[in-house]
Amino acid sequence: MNLTASVLAGDRLAIARLMTQVENATKEGLAELEGLFQYTGKAHIIGVTGAPGVGKSSLVNHLARYFRHPSQEKAPCTVGVIAVDPSSPFTGGAILGDRVRMRDLAGDPGVFIRSMATRGSLGGLANTTAGLIQILDAAGYQLIFVETVGAGQTEVDIARLAHTTLVVESPGLGDDIQAIKAGILEIADILVLNKADHPGAEIAESALRNALQFAPVTQHNSYHHGEKPKNQKKIEISVNEISWTIPILRTVASDGKGIAEVAAQIECHRDYLITTGEWTKRDQIRLQSELESLLQSSLMQRWRNSVSETSYQEVLNQLINREISTTQAVNLLIDGGFSQ
Repeated sequence: MNLTASVLAGDRLAIARLMTQVENATKEGLAELEGLFQYTGKAHIIGVTGAPGVGKSSLVNHLARYFRHPSQEKAPCTVGVIAVDPSSPFTGGAILGDRVRMRDLAGDPGVFIRSMATRGSLGGLANTTAGLIQILDAAGYQLIFVETVGAGQTEVDIARLAHTTLVVESPGLGDDIQAIKAGILEIADILVLNKADHPGAEIAESALRNALQFAPVTQHNSYHHGEKPKNQKKIEISVNEISWTIPILRTVASDGKGIAEVAAQIECHRDYLITTGEWTKRDQIRLQSELESLLQSSLMQRWRNSVSETSYQEVLNQLINREISTTQAVNLLIDGGFSQ
């Protein structure tokens, strides 16, 4: 049985091996990934982002456990977790500490956890995150959680990758203005106020609710931003009046409090996406974003291979000596006719 067939059969060793090959950008791994692509598109991708220290890993840990052992009569889901950790700008290494926080999931055959380093990539994700998601999707994992680095307000790449984006906040990380900065809130489908047992939780929730009232409509969230009524259990979905009310949910992830409510909203949001056609739209955005990212890297590599090192250094030296501007340097390198 080849690697692709083994992944489709859910072989955990084959999944891990292919992920390593894709992360290392080997020809064999990329070829296997191409063969798996036709089997993707079924998983619900859930992004989890927020500042460092808000409890993203603990939240994902408890959500995964909940979906594996749901209450009432719901069938358990298979869960994949991709946890992205920052890597050193000097050595390229990473601690990959998120896996340590999720160690109580390690013995569950229905859960696959993969930690990965950013390897210098910005935006809270690694360059190969999309590839790893495709592997888990093809392997049959129904829910795939992607936990971002937690770098702060610029960490919005997850919105182009996920169907549902959870933005996690917590009280005590700064003033009210810090909590309502535009970039990170505008990508939220669900807002989670974790560590709600800490002082200042009421103030933090009030600041978030006020922020949502003035949040602009973005390309990602092209639906109504409104306040969730208290004690609202289900979200009304109307095709004629398309709207999604962004809920603000309190949790204490370390104790498992509020996890069932977050899980219920994730399921409601999935129903909303499917009912309104937003699921297909977000899939298109995700694939377009991945295509453009690969185009940029491929074109950059192709261009670099077409320019000799001597020519490149010559233009670079002119730039360093202030003989030409950066714009002139770019024009020279692209249109100057340099070749090997």
